[in-house]
Amino acid sequence: MAAVYQALHRRVSSLICRLHSTYVRKMRYLNQLKEDDSLCRQAQTSGTFYLFHNLSPFLQKVGKKYLVPQLSAAEMKGILEKLQEAEQWMEKSVLIGCSDEHRPRFALDLGALDKSIIESELQGSFTDLRKALFVVDGKDSPLLASAQSLLRWHDSHQYCSKTGQPTQKNLAGSKRVCHASGVTYYPQMSPVVITLVSNGSRCLLARQPSFPPGMFTALSGFCDLGENVEEAVRREVAEEVGLEVESLLYSASQHWPFPSGSLMIACHARVGAQQSEISVDTLELEEARWFGLEEIVEGLKRKPSSSKQDDGSFLPWFPPKQAIAHQLICEWVQQQTA
Repeated sequence: MAAVYQALHRRVSSLICRLHSTYVRKMRYLNQLKEDDSLCRQAQTSGTFYLFHNLSPFLQKVGKKYLVPQLSAAEMKGILEKLQEAEQWMEKSVLIGCSDEHRPRFALDLGALDKSIIESELQGSFTDLRKALFVVDGKDSPLLASAQSLLRWHDSHQYCSKTGQPTQKNLAGSKRVCHASGVTYYPQMSPVVITLVSNGSRCLLARQPSFPPGMFTALSGFCDLGENVEEAVRREVAEEVGLEVESLLYSASQHWPFPSGSLMIACHARVGAQQSEISVDTLELEEARWFGLEEIVEGLKRKPSSSKQDDGSFLPWFPPKQAIAHQLICEWVQQQTA
């Protein structure tokens, strides 16, 4: 029996090593593409392309599913030739990843071209990213989000903040350089804390005026310069709902492309059981209130389309599973039912 366990351990260890090696090779290959323009240019000929138009990704609807097509370099050139556009469009693309087989993935925004021609040619449509993230397959959502954030960053950093002169991106799109000043700019993410507040048997959710009717979610806010995560959570909870956090626990993180490239840092925060009176900051929120377990469970089952009642009011519903707020709410339910 001991020999069987040893053999099994060796097989598992070998598999882990192979997986690790695949990941390491892929990360090193991506880093080479970011640093070597000639290698990246060569990779474009064998890579696949995600299309955007003014930061909206291109989707195809097949039956009830929305697919994110990956076009080959040959297909891209064929489309651009029909639009009588020069091949330098390919160099406007940005590198967003690669497959385990080292096939690079690029994103390209064709916002300056007629989108109706492209949509007709490819039998699909350019879709607002907020909608796209919640209808495409889960494996495509992170790529679309990171692609849009990188494309948006390049669009807003075309000039040097020091000299006012144009900046130039490297082929992979991992940086921009001002040759007049020698300054190199790298894409950055803004840290955002998103916090599910609870006081034991209840959790607190809120909504902003801009939210769809009936939608409630966890509190969130950008970290101030010089703050750590704990300080940002305590400040945001105090500012938005007038409660004082006694303890907090980190949950997970998620890249979120709204309003630009943000890193959502998700936490659970506890306030004292005696803290029940909410003081809403009306500059930030439209409403905030406590929810019990039963109401949360029902809200998780509810879809936006089924939340409207006969009297015109809306029952509460919560962010879909692709959003990290959904994960926080589900974790709280699990804690209550454990």
